[in-house]
Amino acid sequence: MPAGRIARFGLLIAFASAFAAPVTQAQVPSNEELARRSLERRAVEAVIWGMPIVNYDLMFQAAIRQARIGFNEVVYWSRLLDWKNQTLTPNPDSIYFMPFINTKEAGPVVIEIPPADSGVINGTIMNVWQVPLEDVGPAGVDKGKGGKYLVLPSDYKQKPPPGYIVLPSDTWRGYALLRSIVKSDSAADVAKAVEYGRRIKVYPLSQAAKPPPTKFADAVDSVFEGRSPTTRGSSRHSTGRSRPSRGWFATR
Repeated sequence: MPAGRIARFGLLIAFASAFAAPVTQAQVPSNEELARRSLERRAVEAVIWGMPIVNYDLMFQAAIRQARIGFNEVVYWSRLLDWKNQTLTPNPDSIYFMPFINTKEAGPVVIEIPPADSGVINGTIMNVWQVPLEDVGPAGVDKGKGGKYLVLPSDYKQKPPPGYIVLPSDTWRGYALLRSIVKSDSAADVAKAVEYGRRIKVYPLSQAAKPPPTKFADAVDSVFEGRSPTTRGSSRHSTGRSRPSRGWFATR
């Protein structure tokens, strides 16, 4: 290599060395540091583990406040959703129906899904941890024919009656997230989707011979705060008014 190039190469190495970060040996964390990291990791895992059930309770508490419903009743939105529906990832092109169920006092609960004739309902029935029990509608087990989904409590020992789609659950509480599909965003098509969705029925199995009318409550004009506290800071529409309820966060 010519002497000029060697000189320039040497200057380049010297320049790079002057700005390079010093190489130091990695420090071994102390026992106290390891304990602190372990505690932080467990805290993060606990928050992630509890998010589904906290989110469920926040939605149910919002339904109680804004729609005045209780268990085995249905909150719904009679128009396409806007910012007032503060739930996670709602679709702006569906009419939502949410029955909240409790089999502890009522026993097995029936959720009737209408056949896909004048409309379509897609959705999922879940336990209190938001673990799916079954999908409904054309994409679900009834394949669009409609069906009577029977949610059983965890301690149910009897043989379920025939004619039902049986869903054993390991929790007493649960809910269904159901979407009545609209053909367009016109007022007429939205009204048809609402009318079709109100064919959903929810009632205890003990009253199956003569089901009482299902209670529906419209939450369309209310700020429905159903997000967990860990997600509220990401929305500029957050009201900051809701607080998670306490005292019942058992799986049943």
